[in-house]
Amino acid sequence: MRIGVPTEIKSHEYRVGMTPSGVRELARAGHEIVVQAGAGLGVGIADAEYATAGARIEPDVESLFAAADLIVKVKEPQPIECARLREGQILFTFLHLAADPPQARALLRSGATAIAYETVNAPDGSLPLLTPMSEVAGRMAIQVGAHCLERAAGGRGILLGGVPGVDPARVVIIGGGIAGSHAAEMAIGCGADVAIVDRSLPRLRELASRFGGQARTVYSTRDAIGELVTKADLVVGTVLVPGATTPKLVDRAMVRAMPTGSVVVDVAIDQGGCFETSRPTSHASPTYVEEGVVHYCVTNMPGAVPRTSTFALTNATLPYVRRLAILGIEGALEREPGLSNGLTIRRGEIVHPTVAEALGFSR
Repeated sequence: MRIGVPTEIKSHEYRVGMTPSGVRELARAGHEIVVQAGAGLGVGIADAEYATAGARIEPDVESLFAAADLIVKVKEPQPIECARLREGQILFTFLHLAADPPQARALLRSGATAIAYETVNAPDGSLPLLTPMSEVAGRMAIQVGAHCLERAAGGRGILLGGVPGVDPARVVIIGGGIAGSHAAEMAIGCGADVAIVDRSLPRLRELASRFGGQARTVYSTRDAIGELVTKADLVVGTVLVPGATTPKLVDRAMVRAMPTGSVVVDVAIDQGGCFETSRPTSHASPTYVEEGVVHYCVTNMPGAVPRTSTFALTNATLPYVRRLAILGIEGALEREPGLSNGLTIRRGEIVHPTVAEALGFSR
């Protein structure tokens, strides 16, 4: 199979869909890998490293898309990339279509088969391709939240961990999954006063056991969220419903009642966000102030630490790329049931039921 790895073109996106190690593995198996010139520069990987591993370096992106049977990316295709896709081609990347109807329509028009990293699942129900980026985003949420709390960044001027004699920041994490638990770990490490909200009692028990008395665990109700959020210095939203639009768990009134200069970080913004006041931002302009509260809603948070993110992601994606290359789309879907749950668009239809429902498409 001929596999194309283009340079990412989303604003301030420096990650790359494959490392030289992945190229070497696939080349040894007899596949042809075409990497766009400069694709790895954002993570410190030179074209020469890809070439040494067995890739052909292609300076022309149009030629790369035209030649490839399988396109391996990181972020959702931008409009110009959707226009380059063709019928019968396979696209393997993050899609997050529930919050992006224009992209969905463009992919439908292309005739390509699109498999979304974020809904591929493992036998235990986990999301192996989303997990590494959730880990990165959860940890980053505390890092960027702490920065946004600084006065020069528009925040209240609060140090996350406080100092002896001065209270630490109050941090509320909505969602106790992978991103939420990693955010909690970072916030606890910084010495913050941490509360984690989730609607799963088994998960709350796991988190209570993991963190002991270092974080409060709170069952998710509207009243509980409202009480915690309105007193918080930093709120991190990490709620995920795979393939679906994220529910708005924090309404405008709650945000308005927060202290002026407090901060919200919406990790769920890729799927629409869990704050009513959230709207997508970019690394070029990451924050805005709404109702007196600083909002950080960057849709590709892990792109800020692209080297860490690239290696974490490609460690997880390579086995699936290998199966697609060796077995083809039909064989891979048959042999790897979890890959079928990532199958989102095929033959001009949205075939993932949750995504179809979120976008108002009937199968």
